[in-house]
Amino acid sequence: MQLKIMPKKKYLSAGRVPLVLFLCQMISALEVPLDPKLLEDLVQPPTITQQSPKDYIIDPRENIVIQCEAKGKPPPSFSWTRNGTHFDIDKDPLVTMRPGSGTLVINIMSEGKAETYEGVYQCTARNERGAAISNNIVIRPSRSPLWTKEKLEPITLRNGQSLVLPCRPPIGLPPAIIFWMDNSFQRLPQSERVSQGLNGDLYFSNVLPEDTREDYICYARFNHTQTIQQKQPISVKVISVDELNDTIAANLSDTEFYGAKSSKERPPTLLTPEGNASHKEELRGNVLSLECIAEGLPTPIIYWIKEDGTLPINRTLYRNFKKTLQITHVSEADSGNYQCIAKNALGAVHHTISVTVKAAPYWITAPQNLVLSPGEDGTLICRANGNPKPTIGWLTNGVPIEIAPDDPSRKIDGDTIIFTHVQERSSAVYQCNASNEYGYLLANAFVNVLAEPPRILTSANTLYQVIANRPALLDCAFFGSPLPTIEWFKGAKGRALHEDIYVLHENGTLEIPVAQKDSTGTYTCVARNKLGVAKNEVHLEIKDPTRIIKQPEYAVVQRGSKVSFECKVKHDHTLIPTVMWLKDNGELPSEKRFTVDKDHLVITDVSDDDGGTYTCMANTSLDDVSASAVLRVVAPTPTPAPIYDVPNPPFDLELTNQLDKSVQLTWTPGDDNNSPITKFIIEYEDGMHEAGLWHHQAEVSGTQTTAQLKLSPYVNYSFRVMAENNIGRSSPSEASEQYLTKAAEPDQNPTAVEGLGTEPDNLVITWKPLNGFESNGPGLQYKVSWRQKDGDDEWTSVVVANVSKYIVSGTPTFVPYLIKVQALNDVGFAPEPATVMGHSGEDLPMVAPGNVRVSVVNSTLAEVHWDPVPLKSIRGHLQGYRVYYWKAQSSSKRDRRHIEKKILTFQGSKTHGMLPGLEPYSHYTLNVRVVNGKGEGPASSDRGFHTPEGVPSAPSSLKIVNPTLDSLTLEWDPPSHPNGILTEYTLKYQPINSTHELGPLVDIKIPANKTRWTLKNLNFSTRYKFYFSAQTSAGSGSQITEEAITTVDEGKEEWRKEIVNGSRSFFGLKGLMPGTAYKVRVGAEGHSGFVSSEDVFETGPAMASRQVDIATQGWFIGLMCAVALLILILLIVCFIRRNKGGKYPVKEKEDAHADPEIQPMKEDDGTFGEYSDAEDHKPLKKGSRTPSDRTVKKEDSDDSLVDYGEGVNGQFNEDGSFIGQYSGKKEKEPAEGNESSEAPSPVNAMNSFV
Repeated sequence: MQLKIMPKKKYLSAGRVPLVLFLCQMISALEVPLDPKLLEDLVQPPTITQQSPKDYIIDPRENIVIQCEAKGKPPPSFSWTRNGTHFDIDKDPLVTMRPGSGTLVINIMSEGKAETYEGVYQCTARNERGAAISNNIVIRPSRSPLWTKEKLEPITLRNGQSLVLPCRPPIGLPPAIIFWMDNSFQRLPQSERVSQGLNGDLYFSNVLPEDTREDYICYARFNHTQTIQQKQPISVKVISVDELNDTIAANLSDTEFYGAKSSKERPPTLLTPEGNASHKEELRGNVLSLECIAEGLPTPIIYWIKEDGTLPINRTLYRNFKKTLQITHVSEADSGNYQCIAKNALGAVHHTISVTVKAAPYWITAPQNLVLSPGEDGTLICRANGNPKPTIGWLTNGVPIEIAPDDPSRKIDGDTIIFTHVQERSSAVYQCNASNEYGYLLANAFVNVLAEPPRILTSANTLYQVIANRPALLDCAFFGSPLPTIEWFKGAKGRALHEDIYVLHENGTLEIPVAQKDSTGTYTCVARNKLGVAKNEVHLEIKDPTRIIKQPEYAVVQRGSKVSFECKVKHDHTLIPTVMWLKDNGELPSEKRFTVDKDHLVITDVSDDDGGTYTCMANTSLDDVSASAVLRVVAPTPTPAPIYDVPNPPFDLELTNQLDKSVQLTWTPGDDNNSPITKFIIEYEDGMHEAGLWHHQAEVSGTQTTAQLKLSPYVNYSFRVMAENNIGRSSPSEASEQYLTKAAEPDQNPTAVEGLGTEPDNLVITWKPLNGFESNGPGLQYKVSWRQKDGDDEWTSVVVANVSKYIVSGTPTFVPYLIKVQALNDVGFAPEPATVMGHSGEDLPMVAPGNVRVSVVNSTLAEVHWDPVPLKSIRGHLQGYRVYYWKAQSSSKRDRRHIEKKILTFQGSKTHGMLPGLEPYSHYTLNVRVVNGKGEGPASSDRGFHTPEGVPSAPSSLKIVNPTLDSLTLEWDPPSHPNGILTEYTLKYQPINSTHELGPLVDIKIPANKTRWTLKNLNFSTRYKFYFSAQTSAGSGSQITEEAITTVDEGKEEWRKEIVNGSRSFFGLKGLMPGTAYKVRVGAEGHSGFVSSEDVFETGPAMASRQVDIATQGWFIGLMCAVALLILILLIVCFIRRNKGGKYPVKEKEDAHADPEIQPMKEDDGTFGEYSDAEDHKPLKKGSRTPSDRTVKKEDSDDSLVDYGEGVNGQFNEDGSFIGQYSGKKEKEPAEGNESSEAPSPVNAMNSFV
């Protein structure tokens, strides 16, 4: 009979019979319990417990250990065979067997070779009850052979060609692990372009110049012997086509050129496997590895598909940049055609791999040990599968069953041995061998025939203590042959168990699923078979559970402060609890700052490291409970903190304690994402009335995971929960199950009840109706009631459907009413509603305000007063008073014209108001009306008033016309709003120099009747700024400003001409004087004649120099002295030549090109004029003709050689006259104000261009 410890249950009925477990005799095995006392007495055939693997590769540098361990009673003896014959270990001094074991130790470290002991070994363990055998253990020493010496020629190939570097490692045992490195033992980088194949070769889809190197080395690592073998380095050189041609010409005789493919872009071709199709065979349970490596340019990408199915999602892996497809735990279902596709921009290539999955034998049902009593029946079943189907062979005690001694109690039926009416001599060990061409399985199973009376193996008087409301398991481990039956009784007097609350397990255990206090007592287990009876008593005590009635709470404290966590525990009085505090599931820090008393954990001088989760754990010998709280430490100054996020949504929502108007909701919080949850928000959906809309239901503390929710009648509830922390709110949880509550009368009435008339003879009663959620049941209606407030009338009522308005007709005008609206449904009425007051409809007021008075405050503000109208004449709710006012007459023009009226409303019962925004010097008219909810009453009589004069607005426009050398003409339009009578205009102006500095301000008064004014005696070529305003008796108005420039003195300047290509639309002018006015004329000459236009513009101010003033440098003074000497010599020569003949026309040139920085010589003494710096504004001495405004006036001058200085492009004629137009342009212009040089000549600054 078989007895297994497993959770299979048999439930008792409620019959009035003893609680008995009958274990019927079945064709199955009886497992002998591993009880030491029992094993001392029971005889048992051998069982192999440990053995070496079938394919055993050994390290030839260490002793050979072949394991074989077995158990049995009596202890078994061991023997070995080698290569099918008996292995006599006594004759080999190097071979020993461990005492009490069958394990062989072959000492080859002192002498001998591992190769001597290669072979197939098998262990036999034998005692008087039978013999068990081990697997065939194949012993082979590991091998790590060296690489064959070979000469590797350098490989030269062109950029873009494909390349395969062969590895061909030596064949070792077990096979080597291959990898490629350089001579610095650095792994070579691999990619979609360069990768290692399953065979160890290194494949290049296309080569690049950076692949050039001389140390491509293949390494083979043999893990078993912990050795690494190295192949000779391979040299690869990648060159361009031009380099390749040179190499061919120079070294064709002694250089190997790899391949002959073009380096141009090309579609993919497969490097491995070859052809369009191949076949792959793999064994069940192994990893199927399929490989496709392609060459091409650009580098191909590999894709995999299964032609007759899909790739298994959870078992498919891509290796080697998707060039290798792996399927783990392969089975027969993975057989089929797999296709790899190599694709680039120029094309694709396919290869189909036909996969066949074979299978070494694997168990369907392995034979199990049988323990039978004399005369019983049993079976041994050995079922295995494989591809191809394995053959089943039986052995008994290690001998093929066909030649073993005959046993009349057994019968062989293929994979099953049937035993009938066994006797003690039928005991033996049977071996089942399932084999095919891919392997074999060998299993030992014994048949042990025993005759044993019942034995109860559980200790007598065992005390079981169980927490109330938890399962209680009372053990009754037993053994006997035949298999005993089990009975349980409760009570000292042997009272049989009659309740149906017990569960009996096949191993004899009695289970009380929910133990209660009345389950306490003594229980007796009785075991019986035909050879005897055994009994055992056990005792059960039920204890109260341990509970934490006051849990620690979440705390946020500042660094350096004190925090206390409370944990109050309630427990069974017979149990001794142990309360332990943990921090982050570990022990509390061993610091004096942490103190634990009876119910509290106190932490003083809190630091940042103290933050975390603190858990109070209460343990007794039977149960344990815990509660946790989070401590968050904050610092006075913010410090970098971990990244926080909103919590994850709660999950696992459950509804319990479902009542008519309440339910308990329980959930599991999600991750708080480093920020403790502060609260949970519960929302509900009414699937009956507002499906899809979620409403707020409740909020609870972040430490709670349950909530008692109040419900409304007649609602189909669904709930969801959101968590919130200091960062924000989580997404909603999944919705809970739906819960429909019963219907009831409404528990509330409509809100926002109002009574307002829309006409003078009606009352419109409106309210906000209840929604479906608030209706509490079907058939929602409203009872509307009303009566006059000041009368003795009874209430008038009407019941209306689910609407929001009811109109009462025939009411007097604007009379107060009392109103109430009550909800009702098919179940009943809502509570008595509150009474509100309303009014019937309003009518227009009948009386106008009287005694209207106006006081003018200033030119733009007036105040109006009026007397209120009687309340009864308003005939409605007083909204306020409305003032209409309009400007009826202009005092300045004395013409009457109607303009749009303006309206101001003054709320409530105010009897005065301010009228802002009036126009000065104007006549206004106004009237006042009273306003109620219906509209305006009659207007009061009109009242007129005048506003005084005000300051005018700015003149409407200001233009500068007719600029001359010394005059400017101003034209303007009067102010658009004179706000009175204009008395005069004020004109102020001042010059602006080249650096935008303002000169002295001139003030002129102009009569009010003028609109044009000419300013004379101005400086020519000067910018002026003008400020212009108008004035009344109230004062001066706003200014309008303008700027203008007087014209250039053209009489002293010659026009400069530049010929410009007719296709251009712009031309850059260079060499101009900063801050100076210029006139420019652009002319076009064609078949129709010469057409031109001109304009005046002004250049910007000069940039201040940042370099040292060269006038103070020694080298500059020396240079000036040398120049002066040269000029003196030139002057003498010119004087002599003039006396000899002809006078040079220099004077005219000087008049046009005088330079203020190098003054002309004085006539009287022949000395040079005083030098003046470009930034110096002091008046020049007598020899200077350059005024302070940087212009040159027409005056006669002596001859000067200034035009012949540095940078002059002129030449002399034969008679000494000057040829070519003088140009004062420098050879090099300043760069952005960073160069220090003389200022450009004022003459240049005044040049005009044609």
